[in-house]
Amino acid sequence: MDLDSFIASLREQDSEEKLYDFCRKNILHGTPYVFKGNDDDFYEFRKRIAKNFDIPFHEIYVTGSGKLGFSPFKNKKFDLDSDIDVAIISPLLFSTIMRDISNYQMQFRQNRRVVRESELGMYHEFLEYVALGWIRPDKLPTSFRMRTFKNNWFDFFKSISYGKSEVGDYKVNAGVFQSYEHLEDYIVSGLSDVKRRRNVRK
Repeated sequence: MDLDSFIASLREQDSEEKLYDFCRKNILHGTPYVFKGNDDDFYEFRKRIAKNFDIPFHEIYVTGSGKLGFSPFKNKKFDLDSDIDVAIISPLLFSTIMRDISNYQMQFRQNRRVVRESELGMYHEFLEYVALGWIRPDKLPTSFRMRTFKNNWFDFFKSISYGKSEVGDYKVNAGVFQSYEHLEDYIVSGLSDVKRRRNVRK
């Protein structure tokens, strides 16, 4: 399916139930575009990430333009400048990271830790994503992010980017969702925004 066909099909989804089904069928299900014809590589890529975080491989999803071959949100095709967006759906990993965040928040509250003013807005944005069931480590203040995730997050995803893994010569980004439902809700919210921007019926 190309971008035009995707949008045309999106126009036909005239209820919330149909929009969620559209999300599951077209965005979450199936082999990603970036792994087209290479199911074995897709499996190994998911296995590599799962092994690093000690979680089941089926909790690893590729989303965004790497999944579809285009971005309906940015209205552009997947190309060499595109990133690979990975969604990790793991209540266990989400909880583990949040324990560290909770400790950090307590220290911040008690003034034992200082977040630079320039980073405070980013930290608030991070907390907004958490309220939606999504951990985005790239939104953490640098001081905390480097201390907590240096070896098992940013360095890891750097190690599987730009030709260093099965996915090819792309940068790999990732976030952790508390549940499958949280990921669905996020994607469907984005699809609803696309429909509104293009003045198509709900």
